Amino acid sequence: MSEFDVDLFVIGAGSGGTRAARIASGHGARVMIAEEDRIGGTCVIRGCVPKKLFVYASRFTEDFEDAAGFGWSVGKPTFDWPTLRDAVANEVTRLSGLYRKGLEAAGVSIREERAVVEGPHEVRLQKSGDLIRARHILVATGGWPAFDPPIPGGELGISSNEVFHLPSLPSRMLVVGGGYIALEFACVFARLGVAVTLLHRGDNVLRGFDEDIRTRLRDALSHAGLSLRLGCTVDRIEDLGGGVKRAHCASGAPIDAEVILVATGRRPHTAGLGLEQAGVKLGPIGQVIVDRESASSVPSIHAVGDVTNRINLTPVAIREGHAFADTTFGGKPWRMEHGLVASAVFTTPEIGTVGLSEQQAIAAGHELRIFESGFRPMKATISGRQERIYMKLVVDAKTDKVLGVHILGHDAGEIIQAVAIAVTMGATKADFDATIALHPSAAEELVTMRTARAG
Repeated sequence: MSEFDVDLFVIGAGSGGTRAARIASGHGARVMIAEEDRIGGTCVIRGCVPKKLFVYASRFTEDFEDAAGFGWSVGKPTFDWPTLRDAVANEVTRLSGLYRKGLEAAGVSIREERAVVEGPHEVRLQKSGDLIRARHILVATGGWPAFDPPIPGGELGISSNEVFHLPSLPSRMLVVGGGYIALEFACVFARLGVAVTLLHRGDNVLRGFDEDIRTRLRDALSHAGLSLRLGCTVDRIEDLGGGVKRAHCASGAPIDAEVILVATGRRPHTAGLGLEQAGVKLGPIGQVIVDRESASSVPSIHAVGDVTNRINLTPVAIREGHAFADTTFGGKPWRMEHGLVASAVFTTPEIGTVGLSEQQAIAAGHELRIFESGFRPMKATISGRQERIYMKLVVDAKTDKVLGVHILGHDAGEIIQAVAIAVTMGATKADFDATIALHPSAAEELVTMRTARAG
């Protein structure tokens, strides 16, 4: 009889955990997975998927307006919040069920209860009290919204977890934060007819992104009617009654709103998991410290996804989980490479980016040539919308290698996925130049820029 009940115990049935569980089981491992919430994790339940559906809904506002310029008469459109909210909730439930079926089909044992690590090879299930001995433990508990720093009255605000389930559409919303989650929801609700104020302590939005992209997005948000309060923080929040909250700011007038969405960041979801007691080293914000193979300081315990705070994106968690399972149980060692990962921000206009920003490339010592193009998309010439697309190539002047591509505008996320293949393969500016343009399209600008920016 084996000294272990399972070969692998996975804590967290999100994207990374389920991929690792399924692949490990396919390699013949005995696998058990525990999830204390809903199967599917952040992306499926309260993140990427429902958010993108909300984004689609919000963009119909401009579609209806643009239609008139093309000869369509659609009347005055109306929007029903419960219809959208409930349709998205139903889709989330459907996808969660598919995740469950995938695990079951792979032969993975599912335990729907909280699991806590009690040692290098032991996990305690909190509801049943069962103690499971596992040869390997994988922590894939993701991240959780953080109200950081805590403020008096902060409990009156909501996080991105609750925003999908609002009982009614507010007339006014305050969004606190300047990262992609805050900006995406600010754009969504503004286009659904809510008067949105975005408050952020920094002097610009989207820290870490290319400066030209940040500035142009900030200007586009203002042009779209969002009220921006930059360089400002919330001191306290009070309940005025009647469903209205008031945020008192460190500078400027207070802000009244029915909903205050606090999107100031997320933290690795490790509190109370017993990791430190088991000898696992955690970082300053609670992240599991891992090496390039996703191994923690305890050889039998690994971690993947947002809980490690490396690159907090769903496809990265999936790759990390797959690499761990292949390496540990399949005899096919490989690792996720974190150096070049494409990403998108689903604001309106949206952002697609891959590789180094101009500032990052300079900091890394590259001598650069910068190619950029700003233009009005073809659709806007008829619709009359004052819309712009911006594209930027960051090129190493010595090697001609394309170090980064940054796009702001319609379908930027779709475009950047294809461009990321070329950048990952090490394409040069000459390779871009040698590619025949697809006309008429916005993306053709990427292969027709010939003159580097002066200075």
